[in-house]
Amino acid sequence: MIRNRTLASALFTTAALLAVGVAPASARTSAASAAATSCYGGARTLTYHYQAAAKEYGTYTTSSRCTDINLRLLTDEPGVYLDACVVFVDHTTKCNNGDAYTTHGTEWGTVATDVKDGTHFVLRVHAYDTDAQNVTFQIAY
Repeated sequence: MIRNRTLASALFTTAALLAVGVAPASARTSAASAAATSCYGGARTLTYHYQAAAKEYGTYTTSSRCTDINLRLLTDEPGVYLDACVVFVDHTTKCNNGDAYTTHGTEWGTVATDVKDGTHFVLRVHAYDTDAQNVTFQIAY
């Protein structure tokens, strides 16, 4: 009897949430996962070759596919990282975030957040240290 009440209660709660437009947590997680997949699914693969000065990639234009500009390394060697920033070329020649770089490894990381669709930018990259000789990486925007 208690199992039937628990099941009935769970079904009633789910139906009530759906009726007012709130998806269950599992559906919200699936939606977030789908958004990330479509964002990263359009990732561009690039290669960085070590040099003393920062290297610029682009000009790129953001789309509705991603709300952020993201980066990850495909080269998976211990101690190899890249520092990156974004320059919004229609507005400035300096990096975002107070002209600061962020360090990136093999996990997706955000270089710029909440970027409007249609924004022109270049990605500015430099080696974290001399271990980053030839590094393949991806950007998603």
